[in-house]
Amino acid sequence: MGLQFGDVGVQIVSGGRLRLDGGSMFGVVPRVLWQRECEPDDRHRILLDTNCLVLRTAGRIALVDSGYGGKFSDKERDHHALEEGGPLVRNLADLGIDPGDIDLVIATHLHFDHAGGFTVKTESGGLRPTFPRARYVVQRSEWEDAVSGLPELAGMYVHDDFVPLQEAGVLDLVDDDTELLPGVRCRLTGGHSRGHQIITLGSDDHRALYIADLCPTRAHLKTNWSMAYDQFARRVRQIKPQLLAEAADSGWTVFFDHDPQIKAVRLNRDATGKIKVGDVVVV
Repeated sequence: MGLQFGDVGVQIVSGGRLRLDGGSMFGVVPRVLWQRECEPDDRHRILLDTNCLVLRTAGRIALVDSGYGGKFSDKERDHHALEEGGPLVRNLADLGIDPGDIDLVIATHLHFDHAGGFTVKTESGGLRPTFPRARYVVQRSEWEDAVSGLPELAGMYVHDDFVPLQEAGVLDLVDDDTELLPGVRCRLTGGHSRGHQIITLGSDDHRALYIADLCPTRAHLKTNWSMAYDQFARRVRQIKPQLLAEAADSGWTVFFDHDPQIKAVRLNRDATGKIKVGDVVVV
């Protein structure tokens, strides 16, 4: 389904479904509460999607995030119930889009389920950018942390997903809030990671928000329902309600990056003022 926000056309494309431990997705929230929203399997995992965006504006095609890609062993695929092959490229083909059609790739952050599809293995066993014509945009602070090798970030980042971008000369680092294309802006939020950014689309009277991992599913609308993966949990609990309130009060569409059922909604408030799902835009 295609949507339009000002001059920006938007399509949602899956970078692959997966299963992650439910407790890790909800942090301090007790299982007796979160399992009412997301039913776990017999390995305590909940179903998630990687809802990426295809953007069309000013004659260019941009991609926001890439899912997890296809560089996994059988053991790794089983651990997270990953789809075979490279799901994003396959799903882009269903939309009539070839990797060579993409002009710009925007990373909300560099965790494996968002940046894994940035690179692919070559026949010789090396790595190359998945989208050969594209520039890849990353917040500078996110890049610095991802390549730092800091022990406290061990396991957060997979270098094979993004270091080949720098080696290929296709990496663009940005600082803070930046207009990337007409009607497409990145906004540095921090929280989930130091360099986490969200994407705003469209114009003042018709706008959308890709809130990324600040609010990955509709079950995370509550202020304190946040992930154990958040590196700066207090920041998430500060900025998430601000952004959700802004979206609800302004009538913006909000895209959820990991919800396997509802991809985009308009939000409103209940009688007590709490943010809730209003109109479902895309399922």
